Amino acid sequence: MSVLLNNVFLLQRHSLLGAAFRIIRDRQTAEDVTQEAYLRTRRAIDTGPVTHIEAFLHQTVRNLSLDHLRRRKVRGEIEAGALPTVELENIPADTPSLEHAMIERERLRRFQAALAGLPERAQTVVRLSRVEGWTNARIAAHLGIAERTVFNDLKLALAHCRDVLIRFDRA
Repeated sequence: MSVLLNNVFLLQRHSLLGAAFRIIRDRQTAEDVTQEAYLRTRRAIDTGPVTHIEAFLHQTVRNLSLDHLRRRKVRGEIEAGALPTVELENIPADTPSLEHAMIERERLRRFQAALAGLPERAQTVVRLSRVEGWTNARIAAHLGIAERTVFNDLKLALAHCRDVLIRFDRA
């Protein structure tokens, strides 16, 4: 029986998709509804005989499409009715404001300037540690210095950059 369903579905798929699209007016949703109709028909066949598979598929597509429209309408009414238009317009965007973006760019510029003012070895230690993700031991071996020196360079460099940013934030 499932072979018969597969054959009927493949022959009627375009027609089923068109029927769903005429009701829903959304191609992707029509595809989903058509696939769901196939799955429900298969389940129906597993529970008992379906004498007219083609008609059953078409009716299932129609019912699922109408159900989708009802749910969309109810959801739209609930979502639209939940807040007045004025409140909807005053919901803040999830993107940073232009002012915030400018402040962060300036903070980055100040951080880069503070980093550039450090000795070259300290800059290298910060870059390898924080950007490249290297361990202190690997940095020490790479630079030919003691691991404790790497720790101290990193601590002093980050403290210097932090102090610059704190002064900027207070200004």
